[in-house]
Amino acid sequence: MNGSEPVGIFDSGVGGLTIAREIRARLPHEALLYLADTDWVPYGGRSLELIRERSLAVGQFLERQGAKVLVVACNTASGAGLEALREALDIPVVGVEPAIKPAAAATRNGRIGVLATEAMLRAERFNRLVDRYALRTHVVAQPCPGLVELIEAGETDGPSVRQQLQALLEPLQRAQVDTVVLGCTHYPLLHRPLSELLGPEVTLLDSRAAVALQTERVLRETGRLAPDGGGSFRIVATGEPSRVSSTVALLWGESLEVGLAAV
Repeated sequence: MNGSEPVGIFDSGVGGLTIAREIRARLPHEALLYLADTDWVPYGGRSLELIRERSLAVGQFLERQGAKVLVVACNTASGAGLEALREALDIPVVGVEPAIKPAAAATRNGRIGVLATEAMLRAERFNRLVDRYALRTHVVAQPCPGLVELIEAGETDGPSVRQQLQALLEPLQRAQVDTVVLGCTHYPLLHRPLSELLGPEVTLLDSRAAVALQTERVLRETGRLAPDGGGSFRIVATGEPSRVSSTVALLWGESLEVGLAAV
């Protein structure tokens, strides 16, 4: 490898674009190849075994496409399949996990909330994070069925979004949490309504910047950083590309051609 190969990134849908944007900002010279597994979105309500199988299939596909590193831009896929991916692939694998450690350090009253998918909260990786970093913290874990589907449809604010969010946030507000972890890469796209509904006294945390930093660290340590030059961005989907092209344009900020990936 000479460094010009792409950084492979995947998520069940468009939520991982939040990670891709952070990587683009930190590593502007890198070529990015993003795969949205839209034939199987959302991962959150599926079995951990199926999520692991899909993660392996997608990771192997991106490795065959020449990716020099794989970024699992999905909390659910990381929770279910990160270890399996690292065993199966010959390239480095960077995962994402809920920001439990910084939340436990940041809370002022010892109460944190976690918004995540049902599958993420079932994963052993999540339980290990809580046991390791938040045993002395009261953690309110809230599954959020339906949020990914709203975002995949391009809905990131509005009355219906806020109505659904308010119902999900009620247990966190009742527990008087002062820090909330966005435990799905889709959820930062709801930052504005979440912030306004929770109020200025509640801090929102996610892992986007940490994943980009770790991606840079891995590329540097393995001698795979791209040479200077303009970075490129290519996106493919396992489902019908036209179903996500408008949402991709909205979230990425420019119109992009979405290719079809047979995975």
